[in-house]
Amino acid sequence: MTARGWALFSLMGVVWGIPYLMIKVAVDELSPSVVVFARCALGAALLLPFALRQGGLARTVRTHWKPMLAFAVIEIVGPWWTLTDAERHLSSSTAGLLIAGVPIVALVLARFFGAEEHVGARRVAGLALGLAGVTVLTLPHLTGGDARSLAEVLVTVVGYATAPLIAARHLKDVPTLQLITPCLVLAAVVYAPAAFLTRPATMPSPDVLAALAGLGVVCTAIAFVAFLELIKEVGPTRAGVITYVNPAVAVAAGALFLDEELTLGIGVAFTLILAGSVLATAAAPKRDVRRVPWSTRQTSRADGRVESP
Repeated sequence: MTARGWALFSLMGVVWGIPYLMIKVAVDELSPSVVVFARCALGAALLLPFALRQGGLARTVRTHWKPMLAFAVIEIVGPWWTLTDAERHLSSSTAGLLIAGVPIVALVLARFFGAEEHVGARRVAGLALGLAGVTVLTLPHLTGGDARSLAEVLVTVVGYATAPLIAARHLKDVPTLQLITPCLVLAAVVYAPAAFLTRPATMPSPDVLAALAGLGVVCTAIAFVAFLELIKEVGPTRAGVITYVNPAVAVAAGALFLDEELTLGIGVAFTLILAGSVLATAAAPKRDVRRVPWSTRQTSRADGRVESP
C-alpha cells in the first residue's frame, strides 16, 4: 500500500473508531432517527459549499443517480439507523466486534461484483488474524443485546461491505465531494419527518450535543471524504479492514482520556489487529512474467511468409 494509502487508513482507523461511543451517548436522550438526521444534516451542510464550488454537481447526479442512490441507501440510510437503534441495547464494544465482520463479508461479495482485487492466502490470513484480535479485545466486554439488535448490526455489516464495492465499480470516476454530499442530503431528507416527530421535548445535555457535533463533523464530513479516497487508493476490500482497527482505537481512547485500565489481553489484541491489518492490506506479490518459448517463435502464414507474434 502507498504512503497516501497508509495515511488515509490511519486517519480512518481513528475517526471511525469513536462513533460507537458517540452514538451510545446520543441514544441515551435521542431517538435513532434524530441522531441519524442530525449527523447527515450537519455533514451535508459542511460539505455542500465545497461540492458546489467544484461545479457540475447537478450533472453528476443526473448521470450517476442510480448507483449513487444505491450507495446512499446501502451505506447510510439503512445501516446508520440499524446501528444506532442496535446500540440502545448493545454495548459499543459489542457493536465494534460485530462490525469487524465487514472485511470477511466484503471478500465474499467481491466475487459477485467482479472485483479485480487479488485475494491470496496472505490476505486471508491477515483477515483471520485481525478478527482474532478484535475478539480478544472485545470478548471480555460483551454485554447485553437481543436477537433484534444483533440482526440490525448484521444488516449494517452487509451494507458496509456492499457499498464500497458499488463505489469502486460504478462511481470511481465521480469526485468524492460530489458523491457523498448528495447522499447525505438524501439521507437527511429521508429522516427529517421521523426526526421531527420524535424530537426531544427539552434541549439535550451538553454531552449529547457534543456527541452529535462529533458524529456530524468528524465521523461523517471528514470521515467520508477520507474513506472514499481510501477506496480509490487501495480498493474496497482493503479499505474495509479499518473495521479491525476501530475497536482498538476505542479502547486506546478510553485509556488515554478516561483512565481505563490497559491489560495484557488488550496488548495481545493490539498486536493481532495491527499484524492482521498489515497482512490484509498488503499488495499481492508481483508475478514474474516470462515469455514462453513458443511466444518468441515466428509463425507461418498461409501465403508462405513468416511473421513474429
